[in-house]
Amino acid sequence: MAGLQKDAEEIDSGRILAVFERAAEAAARHTLPFFRTALGIANKAAHGFDPVTEADRAAERAIREVIATAFPDHGIIGEELGETRSASPYVWLVDPIDGTRAFISGLPLWGTLIGLTRSGRAIAGLMSQPYLGESFFAAGGVARLRRGTTAGPLQVSGVTSLASARLATTSPRLFESPQSRAAYDAVEARARVTRYGTDCYGYCMLAAGHVDLVIEEGLQPFDIAALIPIIEAAGGVITTWRSGRAEGGGQIVAAATPALHAQASELLAPAAH
Repeated sequence: MAGLQKDAEEIDSGRILAVFERAAEAAARHTLPFFRTALGIANKAAHGFDPVTEADRAAERAIREVIATAFPDHGIIGEELGETRSASPYVWLVDPIDGTRAFISGLPLWGTLIGLTRSGRAIAGLMSQPYLGESFFAAGGVARLRRGTTAGPLQVSGVTSLASARLATTSPRLFESPQSRAAYDAVEARARVTRYGTDCYGYCMLAAGHVDLVIEEGLQPFDIAALIPIIEAAGGVITTWRSGRAEGGGQIVAAATPALHAQASELLAPAAH
């Protein structure tokens, strides 16, 4: 945690939080008017279904403009519009609508993700859900939830036993091989409660103490970079299934405590890569 705090302090946390606030407001002006409407949907996938909407692209453009105005030398990597100055020591990773399937289904389990990395390490992050009026954010080693005009600290649950854990994943179909699905199923069979369809909200509920464990696979860096500082600053653990740093995405396990993380990781290990 000390490394995270040191990196964040090199750019004043107040400046980072101000960019988060402006970027989230700019994105919401493009996402909320389309939510629960008959919006146009395109499929990005050559096989299967990977939806993108006009709201995704407009929101990312708005976020990029805010970041570029505040930090013109920083890099930006976005899900919809690619990379700009990605060799910079500081890079912002943007997913304008994480949970597009929820968005197009009228379910408020989507969010705008904005993460800041320094030399590849996530040091600050935001998940904004404008329909519910909630923002989960972390900078300078402090994680908070803002709901409307009030804000308070985020703290993980402290659950240490898999038998007592509330587990979340977006879908069992995320798991890319029979081995990884079997490893996930082994964890799910031992958990107390399992919920699907959570996307980024599952990680934020972990930081808030309402979920204890999140397991996913096939994530991109912009899917996870914003969430790493939020979970770590709230006292949780987030790594790959091989217990490496999570910034690169791929196979991710997040837990409320090291003990719970260890139990889940032991079951996931046969399929870790």
